[in-house]
Amino acid sequence: MKATGSRPKIVVAGGGRGVVSRAGTRLLADLADITGLAGGFGDALGPLRQRRGGHDPGRVAVDMAVMLADGGETIADLAVLRNQPGLFGAVASDPTAWRVLNSIDAEALAGLRSARAAAREMAWAQRTETSGGCPCRPRPDNRSPRSCWTWTPRS
Repeated sequence: MKATGSRPKIVVAGGGRGVVSRAGTRLLADLADITGLAGGFGDALGPLRQRRGGHDPGRVAVDMAVMLADGGETIADLAVLRNQPGLFGAVASDPTAWRVLNSIDAEALAGLRSARAAAREMAWAQRTETSGGCPCRPRPDNRSPRSCWTWTPRS
């Protein structure tokens, strides 16, 4: 197993050299890092980690989510990310991904859900901070077609 580090730094430049596919997919992985999703998944799945030198189970989960968002359908589709180490860094092997999925119990699943909720909250907070407000969304009670809500930071 290889240790999971940060993803490689990418530089965008013109000229057609070093062209990579899936650069947009890399943005999803970066978004997971920026919103804290990757760290939250790491915290939720940390107890599942069998040895310190191996892949971080949280990073494996993020890589699987990125693979699914990119159109992957099976764990074997992680090869698409794995085959571009200059873009995605070290991506877990298929057996490692299977072990992570197989070891997720109800407690770990609850932790993943909590991490996802926290990351979603962070993403909305960052959007609010940069653009001054949240977009309108449907009301849960369906009384009115649309209403706006605001994000309030936790104390």
